[in-house]
Amino acid sequence: MRMPVKIAYIMSRFPHLPETFILREMMEVERQGLQVSLYPLIVQKQTVIHPDAEKWLTRAHRLPWISLEILAANGRYFFKHPLRYTALLWRVFWGNLTSPKFLARALALFPKTVCMAVQMQAEGIQHIHAHYATHPALTAWLIHHLTGIPYSFTVHAHDIYVDRAMLSAKVRDAAFVVAISQFNRQFLVHHLGDWTLEKTHVIHCGIQPDRYQPAQKKPSGRFEIISIGSLQPYKGQRYLIEACALLHQRGLDFRCRIIGGGELASALEKQIAASGLSGQVILTGPQTQESVAQILSESDCYVQPSIITASGKMEGIPVSLMEALACALPVVASDISGISELVRPAETGWLTPQRDAAALADVLLDVYNRPEEAARRAQAGRDLVLREFGISDNISLLLLLLNKSVRSIIQA
Repeated sequence: MRMPVKIAYIMSRFPHLPETFILREMMEVERQGLQVSLYPLIVQKQTVIHPDAEKWLTRAHRLPWISLEILAANGRYFFKHPLRYTALLWRVFWGNLTSPKFLARALALFPKTVCMAVQMQAEGIQHIHAHYATHPALTAWLIHHLTGIPYSFTVHAHDIYVDRAMLSAKVRDAAFVVAISQFNRQFLVHHLGDWTLEKTHVIHCGIQPDRYQPAQKKPSGRFEIISIGSLQPYKGQRYLIEACALLHQRGLDFRCRIIGGGELASALEKQIAASGLSGQVILTGPQTQESVAQILSESDCYVQPSIITASGKMEGIPVSLMEALACALPVVASDISGISELVRPAETGWLTPQRDAAALADVLLDVYNRPEEAARRAQAGRDLVLREFGISDNISLLLLLLNKSVRSIIQA
């Protein structure tokens, strides 16, 4: 009986509620026949954990930043390959010199990565796949040069939009690169060159469609708005709250629920209170995907008010938009990055200029006043998600690339 191909998955943190899409991907990769080993850079504690993530926690490789095992692994590798060890450490130092914060983390990660490489070799890992082009891809790049194990990584959003330290080296040495949108693929071409086209493959983050059924909301007269995302500046929730204040002034009977936790929770609560919207705009905190599916089914409209920050940080294609469309909800989103590949004006939803609360309020009123048109676009959006953003078909594309990488090493 042939043993399944062994793939190591690397991500910055696990479990991490905003990155449920990585959990779904690993589960689907295993369902389709590969064996996954989980190597998070940090295993963190969370107040809200998806039930599926709890099962994976027992399988996660847990390495501290420093330990006797890590020191011993580095000592052995240095004495066996002193030139390679020193050269890689120098490349990490020099390649990340433009960002002191990024450099400090990269150097702190280096000893841990050497130990991780030893563990992967002992486990018989045949390919490494990392999520995000930052430290996870750097870790995969290092392990590749330490062991020869091929690697790939998925580029999402701020991991290429903000800090691109060593990005060219990471892309060049990878077996392949996954971009979650055509926008990201062209972004790599623009910043690195045409040579990235052949190496980069567009594979959308996928959802499990059976978890998100068309909303069966009972008419209540109140317009129910929902938005999902970590409470960070680039998510733009402050502009949604400003738009809600305008809707309130115009006399619309509505409720807006914002799902997620983060650094801006206190500031947004103060903005809600100062706008006289307490009880009408609600920060629910983080929620499990089961709770999210339930709230989506009770809503009338989904809003993604994202912005581009001064540092260049912005969305890729938010999975929450896919989830909302899978529920046949009308969606309104900012016209940035690759969002228009999913939310297509006059077809699957509405796009508004970023940071424009007045335009957002106008569009929300349009959704409310034209329910038949809203339903038409919502159904078209659901059809698009089922056709192009289902996890099974997209992971099948990823598996073709993973198996090709493994075969090329076996045949070499």
